[in-house]
Amino acid sequence: MSVRSPFAVSSALLVALVAAAVGTLPVDARQTGAPTFTIDPTWPQEFPNHWVMGSVTGVFVDSKDHTWITSLPETLTEEELYEEQTPPMGTCCKAAPVVIELDQNGKVVQGWGQKAKEDPANWPRNPHGIFVDHTDHVWVGTHMHHRVMKFTREGKLVLTIGEYDKNAGSNDTKLLGGPSGIWVDPKTNEVFISDGYRNRRVIVFDGATGAYKRHWGAYGKVPDDTVKFDPKLMMSGELPSQFSTPHGLTGSNDGKIYVADRRGNRIQVFEQSGKFVTEKIIAPATLSSGSSFVIVLSNDPQQQWLYLADGTNHKVWILRRSTMDVVGEFGRGGRQLGQFLRPHGMSIDSKGNLIVGEASTGRRVQRFLVKGGR
Repeated sequence: MSVRSPFAVSSALLVALVAAAVGTLPVDARQTGAPTFTIDPTWPQEFPNHWVMGSVTGVFVDSKDHTWITSLPETLTEEELYEEQTPPMGTCCKAAPVVIELDQNGKVVQGWGQKAKEDPANWPRNPHGIFVDHTDHVWVGTHMHHRVMKFTREGKLVLTIGEYDKNAGSNDTKLLGGPSGIWVDPKTNEVFISDGYRNRRVIVFDGATGAYKRHWGAYGKVPDDTVKFDPKLMMSGELPSQFSTPHGLTGSNDGKIYVADRRGNRIQVFEQSGKFVTEKIIAPATLSSGSSFVIVLSNDPQQQWLYLADGTNHKVWILRRSTMDVVGEFGRGGRQLGQFLRPHGMSIDSKGNLIVGEASTGRRVQRFLVKGGR
């Protein structure tokens, strides 16, 4: 007869203990009053022209409830693009335009930017991040080529901030490093940019002229590019004094700016002036690309809920904005309906539904229908 050691731990309990240490224990939103989400299998509709998307780098839902998507055709393989080969190697497929607009039902309205590689002066090559402002202009970041570009809905270039393939560090006031997220304040027409690849800052410009306004680093301090991010700090419980990768950002109705510091596994909150307010650590033991990718606020008047796309743990976290406590989550890694492989772009429609786009080899967008929490 075998005797179980009093120190034995069940496999289920062991998994739970490890998950708690990493900060990824599932949270049941139904027990916290938070909204819950279920996949909408009818959305989007099939794309025309045999289009397939590469890695999705940006998602935004505009005032018409139209969804705008940026993706990277460079990430598609020859096998995925047989129809484009000379001669064609098969009957499908072709790379989708780098910018696509879908209507409320998920049907393609238009796409543009197909010539971004050949004509990068007028089109967003390697786009990252997209935002449609209160004047109906479409802002697109190009993280590998150091620019943010402002277009009409039809794709006519209106304004460019930064210069193609030029960067001068986190304290330069004219050039950008790797812009990844964009938010335009409808009250002031200021454009806030998370300049997080190569540079490590938030920078603000005038939305009409592109004139520089201000910038700041982590904790509202002056950015210091000589301080290198060390992931071992996170494992030891020490927080980095500079941003790691400020990746996504958004603004709230009450004048706060929320910044997703990706590899720093945290959200930092600021006044629009750059004054630091608070921070929230999410899944602190997450390595690789980190846990904090893209932030979206709920669209009720108080914006009670904050949603955070986590591209390393393949889920969306739900936080109560007033306390910054995690109150729910949904998603897991995988390629099946409702699962994620690197959720990287996210936005919200007028009904509170979330649209989530996947980078890496996920390469799709999915709509999740909201229930409760309003």
